[in-house]
Amino acid sequence: MAARVRQTVTHLADGRELIYFDDTEPFVSGAATRELHDGRDLPSVAAASELRRDPLTGEWVTFAAHRMDRTFLPAVADCPLCPSRAGAATEIPAPGYDVVVFENRFPALGTPSGEGDLVDGEPLWPRRPATGRCEVVAFTPEHDARFADLALPRARTVIDALAARTAALSRRPEVRQVFCFENRGVEIGVTLQHPHGQIYAYPFVPPRSQTLLDRSREHRSRTGRSLQHDILDAERRVGERIVWSGEAWSAYVPAAARWPVEVHLVPHREVPDLAALDDGERDELAVAYRDLLGRVDRFFPGVGRAPYIAAWHQAPTGAELGEMRLFCQIFSLRRAPDKLKYLAGSESAMGAWISDTTPERIASRLREIAT
Repeated sequence: MAARVRQTVTHLADGRELIYFDDTEPFVSGAATRELHDGRDLPSVAAASELRRDPLTGEWVTFAAHRMDRTFLPAVADCPLCPSRAGAATEIPAPGYDVVVFENRFPALGTPSGEGDLVDGEPLWPRRPATGRCEVVAFTPEHDARFADLALPRARTVIDALAARTAALSRRPEVRQVFCFENRGVEIGVTLQHPHGQIYAYPFVPPRSQTLLDRSREHRSRTGRSLQHDILDAERRVGERIVWSGEAWSAYVPAAARWPVEVHLVPHREVPDLAALDDGERDELAVAYRDLLGRVDRFFPGVGRAPYIAAWHQAPTGAELGEMRLFCQIFSLRRAPDKLKYLAGSESAMGAWISDTTPERIASRLREIAT
């Protein structure tokens, strides 16, 4: 399935980088994008973000007040991720495209100036500029499409784009972790309905990744083995929660799943990130990923498109091989056709999760709706 993908790098009117990832003509030859220019009159992006460390947890919190004015659920005619057309210039200058990645105009992380200091001069509250990068990934020019609807070669191109950006961003000296993800559905909090994902390049290791690292290191110190490898082996051995299996990937509902619908997609080979996948693994991933997202939509009969988050957990830059391996966590907060899972007191305040179902029931339903 692997196809030639052309990367064409250009810049938007305010200087932000935009990269076309093309796999079909007239785009793959560069003829349709080579001479395109963004003719809009745009002010420079001002990302006045800062990080403050919470002394109670040691976690860094990002403050990005400029994002309050970001685009919010525009009409289809005003969608910034659709191709540009006469009288309607968008974030994508081309009249058509395959896959596009560009710097977010309202980034939580950026290149602010200044040095670290203390909030109110108090040593308890260190702060520093929120350096890093936030990118948008437009999966398709079709406004009403779903990732599950993409042709396999196009799904593979999206994977190649995420892998290429992971590799490039991981080389930046300020970046500690690259996080690729898709939010879908107003219930999740999306501000744009057009099918797209995002990439955050953090200047710190986020709390979830730090926990995964700590648990993996503890397990290896105690057993000499990889925790995530042992979990995959155990799930495949038991089989009750396996919902998809191939030569290079397996998908299972974790034994301690938190969400009403949750599945983890894991490569059999221990790799740190998307960039480390070979062609065969990427080909099978396109099949499995598209299939699983379709099952999430079919989980509750009659509902149609489900709100979900698809989160690619990757090893932080500089992590030792095997400390943390790549996996994708797909989950939905819908717990019934007409009900959502809300994170109330126990979950939000204490981090103590209470599930309304069981992982075994989730897995059974995901197997039942396979096509």
